[in-house]
Amino acid sequence: MILELEGIIVIVGNYGSGKTEVAVNLSINQTRAGKKVKIADLDLVNPYFRTREARNILTAMGIEVVMPPEKYLKEDLPILSPLVSGMIKHPSQLTIIDAGGDDVGATVLAALADFFKNQSIQMIQVVNPFRPFTETISGCLKIKDEIEKASKLKITSIAGNANLMDETAPEHIMQGYYFVCELSEKSGLPLKFITVSEKLEGKINADKIKCPILKIKRQMIFPWMKKSEQ
Repeated sequence: MILELEGIIVIVGNYGSGKTEVAVNLSINQTRAGKKVKIADLDLVNPYFRTREARNILTAMGIEVVMPPEKYLKEDLPILSPLVSGMIKHPSQLTIIDAGGDDVGATVLAALADFFKNQSIQMIQVVNPFRPFTETISGCLKIKDEIEKASKLKITSIAGNANLMDETAPEHIMQGYYFVCELSEKSGLPLKFITVSEKLEGKINADKIKCPILKIKRQMIFPWMKKSEQ
């Protein structure tokens, strides 16, 4: 199944869901599919995994990256660049907004409510069932409600991002897939896609997965791991 996305897509999820990794890889995937893509970094909560950390890779592909001014890149301040409101008013073929995790990060979206009013918005909740607070259906639904209340936007679909970092095995992908299928049924929200690491792509039974698969290549790395990765 082919993953097709257009318009304004807001990516949300609790801390540890991997939403930024999803947002970055989604930008790359859709650019390679021929889409004109913009991505905005509104994550003012997580000090490590932010879209801005992958900006060199993204801009090299022709993806426009909107983020706080350079002097604020290392700060956790509510800096909303006028460029963000501008890209909402004048979106690209695909405009991705990487919002902060949980309800605290989603509060930033509420500040942009006036700009969202006349736009068609999709908001995707990224779920990793192997993380605290989202290991149960009720936990995922609680996070969903908190994000919606804080952002003043409705979540429109779910994306499964089942992983245990380097310990992820094919059975974890399938376990996570069945989990988000159940979450989709209980929430009434469609399952937009699931992610699979490029290392595991050929090791899973894709015939059993009835939704698009987004191939993930790890872009977000903890600062203390960067030397070992080089």
